[in-house]
Amino acid sequence: MNEDAPTRRTDPALDAVRDEFVVQWGAMGSAWGINRTIAQIHALLMVSPNPLSTDQVMEELKISRGNAHSNLRELIGWGLIRGVIRKGERKEYFEAEKDVWKMFCTIARERKRREIDPALDVLENCKEASKSLRSTEAKAFHSQISELSDFVKLAGGAMDQIARSEQSKAARWAQKLFT
Repeated sequence: MNEDAPTRRTDPALDAVRDEFVVQWGAMGSAWGINRTIAQIHALLMVSPNPLSTDQVMEELKISRGNAHSNLRELIGWGLIRGVIRKGERKEYFEAEKDVWKMFCTIARERKRREIDPALDVLENCKEASKSLRSTEAKAFHSQISELSDFVKLAGGAMDQIARSEQSKAARWAQKLFT
């Protein structure tokens, strides 16, 4: 079997469903503030039974080498995919984390690090800079920023808790929270 053969299988119906998933995961990614192509590559690797090379990703998604390469590196940076080296081959292959809970925890941890932590730094700096101001407007600003900072800390703490938890413990916690 040619390892660089297209990722298509012999089941056209499955190929159609897989294609729809990849397209829709890309659309959802865009809605969540993630680059569409990154989300599509992630989706493709999640549903691929075998690791794929950059060439296979390019062919499947009809994207350029540069686009594929930079987005694969970004996904590696997020910890959502990993490179796979095959003995005797120069090409690098990629596979996605298939465990949904691990994937969710990785995304929670990375989003916190990339989004929540910097926002909290800004809020804490504004809170510190405004705490000694005495005008009515400054006190109202400080109060609002303090409340927002407290909420963001709470959200960040929850994300930390989720990212560190084991699936069974987190599932029980989520069940208590949402039922």
